[in-house]
Amino acid sequence: MNDVFTANSLSKTYRRFKALDRLSMHIPDGAVYGLVGKNGAGKTTLIRLICGLQHPTSGEFTIFGETGGMKARRRIGSVVETPSLYTDMTAEDNLKMQCRVLGLPSFEGVPEILRLVGLENTGKKKARNFSLGMKQRLGIAVALAGDPDFLVLDEPVNGLDPQGIIEIRELILKLNRERRITVLISSHILDELSRLATHYGFIDGGRMVREISAEALDAACRKCVRLTVTDAKALARVLDKMGAEYKILSDTEADVFAQINVSQLTLALADESCEVVSIREHGESLESYYMSIVGGGADA
Repeated sequence: MNDVFTANSLSKTYRRFKALDRLSMHIPDGAVYGLVGKNGAGKTTLIRLICGLQHPTSGEFTIFGETGGMKARRRIGSVVETPSLYTDMTAEDNLKMQCRVLGLPSFEGVPEILRLVGLENTGKKKARNFSLGMKQRLGIAVALAGDPDFLVLDEPVNGLDPQGIIEIRELILKLNRERRITVLISSHILDELSRLATHYGFIDGGRMVREISAEALDAACRKCVRLTVTDAKALARVLDKMGAEYKILSDTEADVFAQINVSQLTLALADESCEVVSIREHGESLESYYMSIVGGGADA
């Protein structure tokens, strides 16, 4: 799989403050890449560099294989921080204005984009009277005007109500799956990000702490049943006989990665003179995984 974006030892310094510190990163083609980090970790700085709004102090990056990405940025659509809208214009007129800015020869694609983001029936309603969710969808519509292959979204669900979050999620998934648009998305709402991302980058102190695929993350955050018993060796013998996958954690604890018949297990353990002290479901969430590798406050 080719990479849409790569960064190699990328740094950005503001006077004495290092916003990015030798960061390396890879966004695969076709991915929904979730960028995770605390406030001040460097997420928005990185996004601004990708979009050409700022320039790195050192290091290099490629977009669609092009170093520096000047021409390749024509293939990028973005919503950075807040959507850039003409609030006294309708949704349709906002899109037409963006087409003019991009030098597009016609407005032929405008109705389709409005349908795609669910704003085809807003008529003459001005953008200033839109809900926050509608403004975010219009911002994404404006970003789609140039028919991008790579969409960069900075906190697209921030401040939205549950319905607005669902609408943005479904839109991002549709763009990724049906239009094959690669998406970079930063979000504070880690539970929502886990419903979208195919890949993750965990950033802290301007450095990439870890990159991981959703598949590998699911394996790392695997759900299991945690058993506390009086004798873990006896438990291991019983689980071996049952053909269950497990991991012994201590003399009294084990994680079992299978559905087990509790009554059958308890009886089998009794024959081994072992008692079950407790049974509970266990498994890491994206938030707890993030905390385990980054630590500190939960403000991601």
